[in-house]
Amino acid sequence: MSRYRGPRLRIVRRLGELPGLTRKSSIKENPPGQHGLAAATKKHSQYSIRLREKQKLRYNYGVSEKQLINYVKKSRKSKGSSGEVLLKLLEMRLDSIIFQLGMAPTVSAARQIVNHGHILVNNQSVDIPSYQCKPQDLITVQNRKGSRN
Repeated sequence: MSRYRGPRLRIVRRLGELPGLTRKSSIKENPPGQHGLAAATKKHSQYSIRLREKQKLRYNYGVSEKQLINYVKKSRKSKGSSGEVLLKLLEMRLDSIIFQLGMAPTVSAARQIVNHGHILVNNQSVDIPSYQCKPQDLITVQNRKGSRN
């Protein structure tokens, strides 16, 4: 399965505020669907809570299920808290850093900027949004005509 390409406000209404997914906000307050109001007042099980948190991670960072599983496996192998290591791995992705720097309004827009080759990491063009940056990396915009805008 590829990235989610459906209505993003529906995801925001279901899971709550996700700044990396969209800048828009919905007028409606209930979750989407026929039983949205009933689902909002219902007590959620532990499984439901964990599933929602996993989905928040997936949608907020724009990763697929398989990518997230690989990040979880990598975080469990490393020393320290696996949850903190998982968040560090997701935050050190190039598209996430471009979003955090304010070069793009959403993570998907940052992903597109990286895919189009507008970003240099240590003076080398990188067009892979999942590129794992290191703390010493220098991230700049290419000096091309279309890149500066």
